[in-house]
Amino acid sequence: MGHRIQTQNRGRGGPTYRAPSHLYRAEVHHAGRNDSITRGKVVDIEHDPARHGPVALISLEDGRKTYVLATEGTGVGDSIAWGKGAEVKSGNTLPLSDIPVGAMISNIEAKPNDGGKFVRSGGTQALVMGRSDDDKVGVRMPSGKLKWFNPGCMATVGIVSGGGRGEKPFVKAGKKYHKMQTGATKWPIVRGVAMNVIDHPFGGGSHQHAGRPKTIARGTSPGRTVGSVAARRTGIKKK
Repeated sequence: MGHRIQTQNRGRGGPTYRAPSHLYRAEVHHAGRNDSITRGKVVDIEHDPARHGPVALISLEDGRKTYVLATEGTGVGDSIAWGKGAEVKSGNTLPLSDIPVGAMISNIEAKPNDGGKFVRSGGTQALVMGRSDDDKVGVRMPSGKLKWFNPGCMATVGIVSGGGRGEKPFVKAGKKYHKMQTGATKWPIVRGVAMNVIDHPFGGGSHQHAGRPKTIARGTSPGRTVGSVAARRTGIKKK
């Protein structure tokens, strides 16, 4: 019997593999609905460990406070609005039917009033391309794919803040470690062939090599689920 490998430990659970959600700011959704106008003012721009981009703390007209995704150009003291009839400007959220063709948008709803599901990462944006005969709104996603939405789905005008954040190098391992601690990720990652024979099926030997097939069946015991699990094919793909 060897030690538990990482896939076994992850399945067992524990603080090492659990996201520190108690440190996250809040669930970030649209503060209003598409059938009425909701207005608010930006109180503060804050860092959220759960995401790459900053979030904006909003004070609504009814006295409530909520967090929303900040768009580029949004600052403390700015007024923003949600709903049908709101002004088309960066930071405001409107139904797709009210957003002109060619506008950059983010935080798009999958269905009306679900709070926003698509294009939420820092620095990302989508583009309104046009409308179909059945009133669907075509949006070019960050992947380049054209996706059709219900015209009642809301989206925020503008680009999500935090673009280019990943281009800055970590410089030292300590910063990378603390970054990885914000998610359910174990870091650093050690190669199986670099381990001892009791720690991993690929460990041990006079030199670093797997020593056994890397493609295994799906029903293999948990202590052997390493490599390409239930791979559909192996080898070099011929043209």
